[in-house]
Amino acid sequence: MINLRLGRHFKGEFRLTKHGAELAHSPGRLFNELIPFFVLNIDHASYSRLGERPFGKWDVWLNVINGEADHGTTERALYAAFYGERHDWDNAGWREMAAFSSCVLRPLEWAGLIVLIEDQHEGKHQHHVFKTPLWRSALKLDTDSMLQAIPVQ
Repeated sequence: MINLRLGRHFKGEFRLTKHGAELAHSPGRLFNELIPFFVLNIDHASYSRLGERPFGKWDVWLNVINGEADHGTTERALYAAFYGERHDWDNAGWREMAAFSSCVLRPLEWAGLIVLIEDQHEGKHQHHVFKTPLWRSALKLDTDSMLQAIPVQ
C-alpha cells in the first residue's frame, strides 16, 4: 500500500492517504489498482520458503491457465501444461512445483481469481484448480475466444 501511495506511516501508526481513503469506499476501483500491482509487480519468490522463481511470464501463465482451468484441472496437470514435465510433490521435481505454486498459483488464489481445493486421492494430496467468477469479470485475455461454453441443463 505504501508503494501505491494508498497509505503511509505517520507518528507510529499507519494511515490511509487521501487517495487510499477514496478507494476504500470504492471496492471495484481498489481492486483494479491493488490486485494488478500485487500479482504482477510483487516478487512472490521473496516470501517463499526456497526463494526460487519459476521460468515464465504472467501473460503466458494467465492465458494458459485461462484455457486449462476453464473446467477445472489439477495443480500437477497445470504444471505439466507449462513445462511438459511430470513433476509432483513426491518426486525430484517438487522444488520446481513449489516455485510455480508459490509464485503463480498462490498469488492468484489470494487475489480471488482462482480457488485451490485440496483432495486426497490414493493417499496422495492433490490440489484442484478452478477459476472463480471474478476471473472472467476482471481479466480480458487473448485466449478468451478459444473457451467453450459450459452446457447448463
